[in-house]
Order: sequence, then C-alpha cells, then structure tokens
Amino acid sequence: MEPNRLPLVRLKRSLSFLETWGFGLSGLLLWLGPAPAMNAALGVQAIFVWIPAAIIGILLNLQVQRLGMHWPDMSGGTPNYAAKLLAKYPIAARYGAVGYWLGWVSVPPMNAIILSDLVIANLNPVGISLPENLLRLGFTVIPYIVAFSGTRTLGILHLCFIVPAVGFLSTFGLQGLGWLALAPASPGILPSDWGQFNLVEWAKWFFVAVYAAYGCETASSFVADSRNPKSTLKTLSFAAVVLPIVYVGGSWILMRLASDPGLGNNTFLHLVAGAQPFWGSAASTLVTFLLSAGCLLSSTTAISNSPRVLYQLALDGYMAPVFGVVSSRGVFGPGLLFTFILSLICLLWGDVSHVVMVTGTGYLSSMMMVHLSLWLNRDRPEVKWPRWSLLFLIVESFVMVVGGLAWGWNHWLMGLLLAPTILVVDGLIRRRYFPIFRVEWWFALYRRRRSGRFQDFDVLQVSVLLFLICGSLTVGWVVRTTIDRSRLEVASELYVLLLLSIALVGVAIACWTTLPQIASIVEAQEATEHLFRVALDPIIVIDEHGAIARANPAACDLFGVSAQELAGVNMAQLLPGLRDSPQFWPQRCEQLIDPTEIAFPNALSSGESFAQKTVEVSLSARTNWDQIEYVVILRDITPRKQAEAELKAAFIRQEELTVTATRQAQELETTLSELKQTQSQLIQTEKMSSLGQLVAGVAHEINNPVNFIYGNLSHTNEYARELLALIHLYQASYPDANPEIEAFIEQIELDFLAEDLPKMIDSMKLGAERIRQIVLTLRNFSRLDEADMKAVNIHEGIESTLLILRSRFKPTAQCPSIEIIEEYGDLPEVECLASQLNQVFMNLISNAIDALHEQANKTPEGGEPPAPTITIRTAALDSHWVRIAIADNGPGVPESIRNRLFDPFFTTKAVGEGTGLGLSICYQIVVEKHGGRLYCSSEPGQGAQFIIEIPVRSVRKPAQPKVVPQPPAGV
Repeated sequence: MEPNRLPLVRLKRSLSFLETWGFGLSGLLLWLGPAPAMNAALGVQAIFVWIPAAIIGILLNLQVQRLGMHWPDMSGGTPNYAAKLLAKYPIAARYGAVGYWLGWVSVPPMNAIILSDLVIANLNPVGISLPENLLRLGFTVIPYIVAFSGTRTLGILHLCFIVPAVGFLSTFGLQGLGWLALAPASPGILPSDWGQFNLVEWAKWFFVAVYAAYGCETASSFVADSRNPKSTLKTLSFAAVVLPIVYVGGSWILMRLASDPGLGNNTFLHLVAGAQPFWGSAASTLVTFLLSAGCLLSSTTAISNSPRVLYQLALDGYMAPVFGVVSSRGVFGPGLLFTFILSLICLLWGDVSHVVMVTGTGYLSSMMMVHLSLWLNRDRPEVKWPRWSLLFLIVESFVMVVGGLAWGWNHWLMGLLLAPTILVVDGLIRRRYFPIFRVEWWFALYRRRRSGRFQDFDVLQVSVLLFLICGSLTVGWVVRTTIDRSRLEVASELYVLLLLSIALVGVAIACWTTLPQIASIVEAQEATEHLFRVALDPIIVIDEHGAIARANPAACDLFGVSAQELAGVNMAQLLPGLRDSPQFWPQRCEQLIDPTEIAFPNALSSGESFAQKTVEVSLSARTNWDQIEYVVILRDITPRKQAEAELKAAFIRQEELTVTATRQAQELETTLSELKQTQSQLIQTEKMSSLGQLVAGVAHEINNPVNFIYGNLSHTNEYARELLALIHLYQASYPDANPEIEAFIEQIELDFLAEDLPKMIDSMKLGAERIRQIVLTLRNFSRLDEADMKAVNIHEGIESTLLILRSRFKPTAQCPSIEIIEEYGDLPEVECLASQLNQVFMNLISNAIDALHEQANKTPEGGEPPAPTITIRTAALDSHWVRIAIADNGPGVPESIRNRLFDPFFTTKAVGEGTGLGLSICYQIVVEKHGGRLYCSSEPGQGAQFIIEIPVRSVRKPAQPKVVPQPPAGV
C-alpha cells in the first residue's frame, strides 16, 4: 500500500444533525423496491425472509453506532469501519469496501428507471409523450448536478421529503397491523395456510433482502462532517426501532392484503392493494408519493454516501489519493465523477434486475467482510455480539452461494469479479496518466473557481428566476390543456410525480445560480473589514504557527505599538499562558499580560507604558483551502475581575443564607405534608373503627331478641294450630253449645280468628326473617372479625352498602327517587380488607347521591331534569384484576379540579357539609392498602364515573401515581 500523500485536509463539520438524520433514515425506503416482488414470488413465505433480515439489520445498526462512537472523525461509515478492523488483511478490506460502494452506485440509475416509468405511465393516458431514454438520463444526472454544488444542498432537498416519506411508511406499517388486528372487515392477522418452506427460494430472496434491510446504517457515513456526531449516531438507534415496523410490519400487510395473483410483480399495485383497506381512496396518491420520494431520497443518499466511502479509503491508503480531494464547500469531485461514470454504465445496461443482482453480489460480500472483521476483532471493546456476527457470516455465506446461483451463475460471477475490476481501474488511476487523476489538478481547479468573478451576476439571477417562473407556468398550461383535450380523469398521482420532478430540477438549477452569491460575498468581505477596523475590542489574525498576520487599531493600543511592529510576533510571547501552536489553544480563556515580560523586536516604544492586565481571549478558527488562519479577540476584563473579587464574598454569604432558608422551607414543607397524612390516617382509622363498632353493636343487640322471637314463632304457630284443632273437636263433639259460649264465639269472630291467626304468625315470621337479613347485611358491611386480608364476594359488599343507603334513594321534595342500575359481571372472590373496601363503596355512592341531589336543586323551574341514575358495573379485566365502576348522571367534575380530587382535605361542598377526606381515604384504601388503581372519568354535564381496579390477590404497594389523566370511559 503506497503511503498517504494527501495534505492534512479534513472535512468541515458543516452538516446539521437534522440533515444527517435525513440521510440516515432514507434506507428505510429501500423496502419499497424488493418487498412487493418478494411478496408476489413467495407469498406468505416472504415474511420468513424479512424477519431474520430485520433482526440482523437492527443489530448491525447498533454495532455500527458503537463503531461510530469509537471513530467519530471517520467518514464513509460501515465499510470503512470494517476496513479499519481488517487492517491486517488489506485485500479483504479493499474488496469489502468497494463492494459496498458498488451497491450504492447502482441506486441512482435504478431509481431513474423507476421514476421514468412512473412518469411515462401517468402521462401517456393524457396524450403527453416523453423520450424514455432522455428522461432516465435526466433523473440520473440531475442529483449529481446538485451534488457537485455541495452536500448541504442535497441535505436540504433531502430533508424536505424524508419526514413525510418515513412518516407515511411507518404509518403504513402500524396502521395496517392495527387494521388487520381490530377491523371487522379484516381477513385476520394470521394466514390460515403458511405454505411449504423452500430453503433455496429463501436464500434466493434473502440475497435481495440484504440490499434493503442492511441499508439503514448510512447515517454513520456523515459523522465526520456532522456538527453533532452523537446526535447523528442516534439516528442508527431510531432507525433500528422503525426498521421492524417497516420491514416486518409492511411485509406482513402485503402478505395478508396483497395476495391476489392478478397483481403480478407490479410494485405500485401491490402497495395500493395493501394500503387501500385502511387508506381508502388516498392509497394510490400516497403510494405514488412513497415510491417517488423513495427513489429520489435513496438516490440523493447514494450520491452523498458513495464518494465519502472513496474519500476515507483514499485517506487510509486503500484507494488512489485523488479520491481524497474535497473542495471547501464539501464537494468530493473525483469521487463523484467516478461514481457518476459507473452509474451511467448501469443506466446504459438498463436491466434493473440484472443490475441489482450484479451490484447486490458486491454489497452482500461487503456485509460478509463487515461481520468477518467483527469476529476477527472480537476482543476489542467496540465490538458487540461477535458470536452473532459469526452466525450472520455463516448465513450470508450460504446465501451468497445458494441464493446467488439461484439467480444465475453468470451474473453472480460478474458481481464477484466487479470489485476486483474496480481495484484494477484504481491501480491505473494511481499511475496518473492523465491530469484529471492528479491531486494537484483538482486543487488548481478549486482555486480557480474560488478566485473567479462573475460579471453582472444579479442580471443572471433575475434571468434564471424569470425563466423558472415562466417555464413552470408554460409547462403547467401545456399539461392542463393536454389533459382537457384528452377528456380523461387525471388522478393526483400525476401531480405528485410532477411536484417531485420539478422540485428536483428547480433545486438543481438553483445550485448553479442563486447559491453562489458572489456579490453578497464581496459585500460581506467589505463589511467584515470595516468592522475589523472600528471594533473596540482588540482583534488579531494569526497563522497556523501563531505568528501575527494582522492587528486592528484596538490591539495596537492595548500593547502600545504599531501594527507593523506587531506583525510577525508570535502570539505566545504576548500571552505566555498559551502554548506555541494555536491548534492546542482553548477556544475561550483568560490570560495575564505582563509588560515586563514583553520585548518587541525593532520597537520604537516600550511595553512598560501600561500596567499588568487581565484579558479574555476568544479563538475562532477560519480554515481556507490553501491556508489556516485564526482570529483572536481580546477583551480587557481587569475592572471586571476586580469587581468579581469584591462581589465574591457577598455572593458566598448570600448563597449560604439561601441554602439555609431553602433547607428550612423544605423541612417545614415535609413536616406539614407528614402531619396532613397522619391526620388523614387517624381520622380514617377512627371513622372506620367507630362506624364498624356501631354497626356491629347494633347488629348484635338486634340479633339476640330477633333470634328469640324467630325461634319461638315456630312453637307459637304449632300451639295456635293445636288450640284451633281442639276448638274444632269441641264444636264437633258438642254441637249444642252454651249460650254464653255462643255469644263469646260471635264476639271474637272465631271463624275469622282461626283463619287469620296462622297468616299473622307467618307474617311475623317473614318480618323476623327480614330483620335477620338486615342484621346479617350490617355484619357483612362492618366485618370487625375480618381485619386481615380475606377472599370475599365483592357483590355482597356492594349489596350491603346499597341496603344501608336505601333510605337516601327514596324520593324527596327536592329530588325524585334515584334509580340503581346493577350491571354485574362474573367476578372471582377477591382477597381484600372487606370492611375498608365497603367503606370505599359507601363514600363513592354517597358522593354520587350528593351530586344528584345538587343537580336536582339547581335545575331551573319548568325544566325537565334527567332521571337521577347510579350505575354500578363490575367486570373481570383478566384472571388477576377486577374492575368496579360507579357512575352517575349528575353535573360531572370540572377539569380544573379533577387533578385534586384525591388530595386530603380538598372538597367542593359547602362549609360544614364535607371534610374533604372521603376520596382521599378511598385512594389510600384502594391504592396503598390493596395495590390497586382509582381514577375519575368525567365530562361537565355528562356525569362522573369513578373506577376501582384491584388485584384478585393481595398487593401491598402502590400501583399508580396519585393523579391519572382521563382513562377510557366505561368498563
């Protein structure tokens, strides 16, 4: 390998992270090409190709991200990282890197063919015919024209379309999967027949899938000229997240919705068939946009990425030095020219499938070199998952042989030999037979372009602007007239194609006219020179060795010498705290100027005329193509330093007082919060204890006499029946009764008594039974004998609560009767603190009753208030959770107070009517004691719904934050 003879010129960090993100995400759009064809060929089996390809693509992205963090100044990305790792094997390193480059070289001509076919297919029906070859050439050449004006131009064009394109593509994957899973008209997310797996067909199409699934790591190619390399590398993580949504989700949608054999291999029809069920009539327009934007964006990415690969290879000595030449505007002239020539050769070939096969062979071999390099360097810290890399290498080797031969041995062999052919061409370029192969020739070209001047440039700009406006209007008029004559309905697909095509052409023209603002640059130079002279701060321009080249008047006043005397003096002599070479200086620092240490050669005046000073030094580098200059700005901060010294003590005292006050305030706030919490818990405990004891005592006291009465009623009934039977026997044996007895019988109405007495005893028995049920209900509600967790029936607790509150459901003068709607589901027994959970039901139902009464009182006279209703729903969420929802149709809860409902002592009731502890106690019982969830769903005027969700088994930790925003209404 010949030594690197390039000058030390590195890429400027001129790209924003958004521009690099745009380049990094365009790889996701590569799925649009092979996915429909693979779906047509394999059917449901295609998903088994995309799933492993997506997994390897995700891991590759994360691995490349790690390598980018290790080499943040390396351009070209993945293949150059592999070449670095394969430094001991230069032939393999060069072969893999060139194979990767070849994979991207073929992208612009392939996309040009696809775009041309789309344009012609949309224009032919309306009678507009365009030359196919000229159109393909135009779509291939125009992105290169933009690239020759600078990478930022491509980045801006790219950024305009990448966001909607990736957004629509991600939406296609997510929305399609949601439609398949949830829509009633969906054929189901899983196919009924998975078909028969064919390993050869799998390898054949995995060969193609590698081209797309591995291509989402291109952001790493732009790390060296990114202003924020870390943000650029984050693109790889983001792409790894979106990759399965697009590649697996999108392929799954095609598998289920684009299964009609009549679609053939038509990419457009497959995508429209997959999108139409959930995108409707907009499907064809959006698919056209995706295909057009995908072609345009992947082409611009390829044109930006490919020369960077050659550039880094040249810097590392793997390619001819001429490929390492880059202009001050970031134009990789030799690399772009070489890439453009190869793209034209691919375009002349014209067969997309064969071009993909040949260049794809080189791309797959490059990925094999990447995984081989990771395995060989498995002990290095920047290498992740080396064993997985070995597995991927084995899989890719199998795919290379089996899949490549399945496509055709002749094109496979051509693809294997193409990279060595390029290396042979590189060897010829190294011999520099022609001036264009020499670094010096390109340097001279860039210098001539930089020093050139255009006469009447404003006239040229106005002329081009008029040409664009008039040309666009003329083209639109002609197209519209032709469409009207054809009397055909033209879909919006034609508009999308024309929009993207004209945007590309417009940017290409603008790159060579409006962007090089020569007149503005001259004016800016004059303004800069004026500011340099009149600036109040000393400004000094130094060369790369630190020698002073220019100084403004303020700098001369600072050091007390003239500009001629300062010229040539090394800046480190004036500021001893700085090292000799400016490249090691900090961008901002403070330095001391000691006049006794300064000696100006051939100076007429002495530096002892000024006292010791403190200056603030700001250093900004301005790199030209043929020289490096630094601008040093000095500012005398001696008075400020003195003021800082005086204020420092005062600031320290103030900070100490502030810290003390803050700490005391925090302690008081913590104490107050703990006091409120303790008070709330004490009130809750006392309230629950008092209520439970009262209910249990009343139930016990009632239970004893009721049991006594209920136990004797059966005997009373038996005795009464026997006495009546005895009377009937007497009447039968002695029909002639005593007149006195007859009179008494008539007086007491013996017949009625004999008939009514058993009924009366049965009624007394029924009443005693009812009292026993009430007593049992009170005991179930209080459950003082069940203080620990116990599995209970939730419905029994709700019924007990409703029984206790039954009197409040009855109609009053202000409010009609409240209807209770019970919609109970099938619930398992729940392990809980039964009495405390009953208290939650009591508080929530009582609040609902109060809300309904409040609404009835506020209803204007003559109005018809809705019938007050409380709905109680229960349901099992799953085998581990149950839900109880208590809803009313009252006035609802305003959104302004909804977040404070569960705060202790917060209430909306009038003074004396509420303590503000009810909902806070409910929250503590449900969340803190049962590990459940409690939240409110409400709309003003539509009522409120409180939802309780508790686990079937006890959970003794909080399960949610205290305030939960708007859950879905209903159970």
